[in-house]
Amino acid sequence: MNTNSIKEQLVNFGKALGEIASKETFSIHPEAQQKLENAVLIAWHKNPWFSEENVRFAMKTWSEELDKTSVEKWLSYYSFGQNNPKKIGIISAGNIPLVGLHDLICAWATGHEVHIKFSSDDSLMPVVLELVKVISGIPDRFVEHKHLLKNADAYIATGSDNSARYFDYYFGKYPHIIRKNRNSVAILNGEESADELKGLAEDIFRYFGLGCRSVSKIFIPRDYDFQKFFAAMVDHQKIVEHNRYGNNYDYYRTIYMLSQLPIWENGFMVLKEDQGYSSPVAVVFYEYYDRLEDVQNELNNRQEEIQCIVGKGHLPFGTTQKPSLSDYADGVDTVQFLLNI
Repeated sequence: MNTNSIKEQLVNFGKALGEIASKETFSIHPEAQQKLENAVLIAWHKNPWFSEENVRFAMKTWSEELDKTSVEKWLSYYSFGQNNPKKIGIISAGNIPLVGLHDLICAWATGHEVHIKFSSDDSLMPVVLELVKVISGIPDRFVEHKHLLKNADAYIATGSDNSARYFDYYFGKYPHIIRKNRNSVAILNGEESADELKGLAEDIFRYFGLGCRSVSKIFIPRDYDFQKFFAAMVDHQKIVEHNRYGNNYDYYRTIYMLSQLPIWENGFMVLKEDQGYSSPVAVVFYEYYDRLEDVQNELNNRQEEIQCIVGKGHLPFGTTQKPSLSDYADGVDTVQFLLNI
């Protein structure tokens, strides 16, 4: 495997995504880039959650991470031998734009043959795959499947808790990574700055809160000042104009009020006291705490439900939606898994 060649390909792929994200002149592979640009503009017809703003944000985020310095640093941690390319089956989710891209990049970086099934809700990734084929120069190494691939050498599958049981039944006898539902949480101490809370707003609202890295639950001290919190959320108030998000907001606000449940709301989001972690779209759960030690103990006990933790001593506010190449879902090193097959 020519590692230097693959590094160059990944960097060019990042540049191509960056040009599309910023609507620049396409210079890497103009025809394939234009096809992806067209897909960006109509993606919301297939999946209304794939707004143009969020799609371009995802592309920009990955383009910034796939620069030469980051790619070389990322791959420098691994030992690449003359590995025999294996057939890797990838089953991708479709909840947010480019959600399956990291798995594809990892398989690309390790020189394997990629066989991937995209979600029926995702019209973008099949076109992204076409760009990957052109940039790699080995199109036969990347194959899209409409149905589950049988007899691969290893599998990476992402889905709900229910689909994970299905994946485990079919792929359990092969080397595999099977991911279930996870959510992200934030721990507030009441001393956060306005900028930190604005960063938290990005962690909450980006991708309409549909990603596993989206903060869906906050832990707050009992004397917490919600006015500071809501003041930092204001910049995202237009999100309620999105039809599906707005319907969710209206529905859950109404249900909670009719049930006479105590809630906080500001016209575009609902805060509900709840011990759960997986809140509905337009709703964020909150839970009071008396001691931070109690919160940390609970998170330790429920770590299999958590993707990210934001707050002092954890991830900085505003960073959950910008994962690095080495931020592996569920904490499982995908590259090392693929190198060990």
